[in-house]
Amino acid sequence: MNSKKSDEIKMGRKGDRPYWVLILSIGIRSAHQVGAAVFLSSFLFEIPAELPGSYLILASVTGGILLVAECIRHRQFFREVIGVGTIVKLILLGVAVHGGVAGKFLVVISFVLASVCSHMPKKARHRLIF
Repeated sequence: MNSKKSDEIKMGRKGDRPYWVLILSIGIRSAHQVGAAVFLSSFLFEIPAELPGSYLILASVTGGILLVAECIRHRQFFREVIGVGTIVKLILLGVAVHGGVAGKFLVVISFVLASVCSHMPKKARHRLIF
């Protein structure tokens, strides 16, 4: 990408983040990935619903904490690519959990979407959509 063109990209406003928050978020993100991995595997391998309940809570709570942390830092989070991706991911997971059609497929697609959105370059991930 040409540097002049990258300067023209509209990105969301962001605030400061203390270093300790960054360190804490790494631990929270790790716990989130463990909960999410067990949740994904329970869908793929049809594990009974009783087994991953605590992992679903772990993934939900840590995901909520990470979402709040990102919203505090990135003031226009839901107008950015990553925010819209998060909303779509949550909708897909909700449909899958509540017995929507093709539950396995929707869960896998939501995990792929989350992975792609979170690993995009910063200028693409935090680009304003609207």
